[in-house]
Amino acid sequence: MQKDSSRAVRALSEDRLLPEVLLGMTFVTGLVDAVSYLGLGRVFTALQTGNLIVLAFSIAGASGLDVTRNLASLALFLTGALLGGRLGGRVAVYDKRRLVTIEGVSEASLLFVAAIVAIGFNQSSSTFNSRLYILIALLAMAMGLRSAVVRKLGVADLTTTLLTLTMTGILSESSLAGGKNPRIARRVAAVALLFLGALVGAFLLKAAVAIPLALGGVCTLSLALRTWASKARRC
Repeated sequence: MQKDSSRAVRALSEDRLLPEVLLGMTFVTGLVDAVSYLGLGRVFTALQTGNLIVLAFSIAGASGLDVTRNLASLALFLTGALLGGRLGGRVAVYDKRRLVTIEGVSEASLLFVAAIVAIGFNQSSSTFNSRLYILIALLAMAMGLRSAVVRKLGVADLTTTLLTLTMTGILSESSLAGGKNPRIARRVAAVALLFLGALVGAFLLKAAVAIPLALGGVCTLSLALRTWASKARRC
């Protein structure tokens, strides 16, 4: 009984922290896709729906599409999702903070490696193809890993990568539509932070590809350490 009570208290505490951490990760999503879409040749590494649609267009015979990057991103995203699923299966469902910490450190590591690879990256250079696909692989795997873990967490309205339903809920469940505005602050914050991340990423990209990636790594690692510190204080 005491063990069950301890788990319940831990779950309640996690519910207060996890939304804040996932909102921070949503900001990082904007940074990452700003880099991949604007800097790596119109490919998404987080919002995989876009890659799937481009592939469909290509199969239908649309001209001017090079889907190699999209296929690479999709494949590595799914690889990351597989790894995230295995990670989620190894961590007890009630110990969400440990899961977030491990994922955050792993994602930050991939982003930092990507930032190093991106130093001096130039789309017109002779090494463009090899470095391009290394960057796509690192970013897509990071986002796939995170997406699988976030799905395991099951925090409402905070998928961190795809916010279509979140944006829909803002109005469809608003008082204007006869609803009660559930989790309105969280929903608006998620949309705003994704937008802000993409905006900041686009501006930083003008200076160097490595800068928004390094910022994303710093943000993600900070979120992971904050989660771990909170866990340590409870123990």
